[in-house]
Amino acid sequence: MKEYPILRNKWFLYVTEFFAGVSVMAVELGASRLLAPYFSSSQIVWTIIIGTIMIAMAAGNLYGGRAADKNPDPARLYRRIAIAAVWIAAIPVVGKYLILGVSALLIFTVSTHLLVIAAFASCLVIFVFPLFLLGTVTPSLTKAAVETLDEGGRTVGRLGACNTVGSILGTFLPTFVTIPTVGTSVTFLLFAGVLLAIALIFFLSSGVGKRGSAATIALFLLCAALGRSDSFAFWEKDLRYEGESVYNYLQVKEDDRQVALSTNVLFGVQSIKMKNGGLTGMYYDYALAAPVMAGAEAPDVLVLGNGTGTYATACRERFPGCTVTGVEIDGKITALAGEFFAMSDEIAVTEYDGRAYLMAVDDLYDVILVDAYQDITIPFQMSSVEFFTLVRDHLKPGGVMVVNMNMHSDGQGSINAYLADTIASVFPQVATVDVPRTTNRELFAAMEDAPLAQRLNSGLAAVTDGDLAALLTRVADHLTDYVPGAYLLTDDKAPVEVLGMRMIDVIIQDEVSYYKALYRERGLSGLMAAFS
Repeated sequence: MKEYPILRNKWFLYVTEFFAGVSVMAVELGASRLLAPYFSSSQIVWTIIIGTIMIAMAAGNLYGGRAADKNPDPARLYRRIAIAAVWIAAIPVVGKYLILGVSALLIFTVSTHLLVIAAFASCLVIFVFPLFLLGTVTPSLTKAAVETLDEGGRTVGRLGACNTVGSILGTFLPTFVTIPTVGTSVTFLLFAGVLLAIALIFFLSSGVGKRGSAATIALFLLCAALGRSDSFAFWEKDLRYEGESVYNYLQVKEDDRQVALSTNVLFGVQSIKMKNGGLTGMYYDYALAAPVMAGAEAPDVLVLGNGTGTYATACRERFPGCTVTGVEIDGKITALAGEFFAMSDEIAVTEYDGRAYLMAVDDLYDVILVDAYQDITIPFQMSSVEFFTLVRDHLKPGGVMVVNMNMHSDGQGSINAYLADTIASVFPQVATVDVPRTTNRELFAAMEDAPLAQRLNSGLAAVTDGDLAALLTRVADHLTDYVPGAYLLTDDKAPVEVLGMRMIDVIIQDEVSYYKALYRERGLSGLMAAFS
């Protein structure tokens, strides 16, 4: 094996192993943030990411071991590291287009499990190759570092320790430092730059690969220039804000009528503010039936999943003397509430998990809104019998819980059936109403024997806002007492991701059925004309 001065004391081999570990974990976490705005950040998506990356690493380990035995020249390894660095640097440039391209192709070829297959295919296309190359690092470095069998165990142990410590750092840095500070795109570029620096130090110190080094530097700089945008919805032209927090991708869109917050680039609105101060026409309005059902003159309201305060603001404006407490785990969303949504400073917002908040306080409320479900990202700990028991225990006598179930689904075994049956096992009175022209369904629950529709009708006389009274009258007319079944979600068993994935498949297929029919009738040209 050719001698390289920089490798004589082995310290550079350990440094390489360390930063390879850092970069693998950073890319994995970056992958989750790249995919989340398109596929959600559910446990299923995380499983796809972890599984795909582990497959790539295992294949890299096998290939790296065989390649090191066949030709142990370390220059070959550092060439692979440089290629991986450039590929990772290119992800911010082309990754979003590849995701949308893969998804668009699969929409017309796959009828079930679209999100799972699209997420898996996107991971394969974008992340397998660079992680495969990084998987070759450990066996190649082991071949270069172990000189005699007497020191083999010690050397392998050091390499493993360096990789593990690097992986720890690569886990914490993106989550708590780089992604919240500079975004996902720059995070990929930063860690790609680290890998490239390691490779360049080797080549420059060894006097080899000068032409290749110049080419990789040029490609990296090109990627850095083109890939610094943090825009996931690159086709949108009227966004007031686009950015990331520790928990979410965040997008604020404004038009002549409204300001809206979304945590998904393709569908879903998490919060909204009407510029004329009127009703939104969405589930927030329907949930205003809960304070009327509770019958309190100045209701105390708790919002679990406050967002930018749409419901909290509506309660304060339409129920004089109402006191609202919001709980929102994402502090950046709360900051956007003040900047773009004019949420009052008098609405006290705690940055906390909803369930943890209930466990930490003894306060009682007239109304508790549970609005913490996003597409298929349903926190299992806020869907179980144990959670809804906590909610019940924080309601005043006559109090009402309202839950926004954002995937309109029916039939045995659906996500809504599971949620409603679970709630009905805790609350004797449960009623639901669908929100027209949306996938939302509002569920109301209470401990008192009086039917919820009756309580709503009794309280309507006290509603002085004509528009609200008319809407709540329609809610009362369509409110249906829920007949419970036997489905149950518990802390031990709550397969909400699987249930949600089934439903989102149905919703997506309904949304794209028109374009599928258009494609079958008129082909690609007709489809493109429909978008032009």
